[in-house]
Amino acid sequence: MDQRRLSFRVRVLGGLTIKIITVCLAPLAALAFISAAHAADVGGHYTVEGTNLDRSAYSGTADITVSSNSTCRIVWHTGGTNSNGICMRDNDMLVAAYVLNGEVGLVAYKIKDDGTLDGIWTMADKNGAGTDVLTPASSE
Repeated sequence: MDQRRLSFRVRVLGGLTIKIITVCLAPLAALAFISAAHAADVGGHYTVEGTNLDRSAYSGTADITVSSNSTCRIVWHTGGTNSNGICMRDNDMLVAAYVLNGEVGLVAYKIKDDGTLDGIWTMADKNGAGTDVLTPASSE
């Protein structure tokens, strides 16, 4: 196994200098790669089912495009309207800010093991919260 050592000195309070040695960089590089791949797996086309703030139902589609190892762009096509947002993933959570009819909204999704995004959302200065469930569309 190729283990590369990296050492550097750090000056701490009182002028004490300590030497820090990292034993192996390979696992860190692998972890960074896994994180990037993990973030990429939310990208794709979804069917949407949800409820509005007044509890009426809506449906449609959404498309998520990964733009970095932790961020993405999302577009919802629901009820004859389109809204665009930016999103960020952290482990099993995806959050997005978006604009719908000139108003700002926020949605938080729990990423389930089957790839479904189970969310709750609201709009700025509005009472209540709606639901939003994104299910990966089949590629048939």
